[in-house]
Amino acid sequence: MAAEELYVENSGSSSAGMNDSPALHLKTYIFLGFVILFAPLGNILLGKGMKNIGSAKHWSLGEALPILGSILSSPYIWMGIGCLLAMFVAYMVLLTWADYSYVQPASSFSYAVTGVLSYFILGEIISPLRCLGIAVICVGVLVVGHTAPRTTGHA
Repeated sequence: MAAEELYVENSGSSSAGMNDSPALHLKTYIFLGFVILFAPLGNILLGKGMKNIGSAKHWSLGEALPILGSILSSPYIWMGIGCLLAMFVAYMVLLTWADYSYVQPASSFSYAVTGVLSYFILGEIISPLRCLGIAVICVGVLVVGHTAPRTTGHA
């Protein structure tokens, strides 16, 4: 394949390099769902694990090893790391299928998931103003979501 043909195919200016198959769109939406769920879940679990460790305000240097041991032995910390790793892999795969300008805004639905999980898992109170802010973000995501995720033909 000539360099010029490769450039045209990779730049997306040719419709021959694009694949808008329903199966690829379905995979894109499924992996976007993984990102939207696992990013906030991982962060919530890390937060719960660290709240169980205690505040870092009064930690002294001599307590570093016992605190590190507590962190490394926390199941919440490890579950949080696992969720964030799963999200990272799903995000990388997702970026091979769809435009970044679609993926990044659409993944902002995770703000709504963060609010719900914070309420149920951490017991946090979500103020009406914060709920309104999350709703505004979700409406923006819906506007972005009405544009089709352009997918590459190599996925």
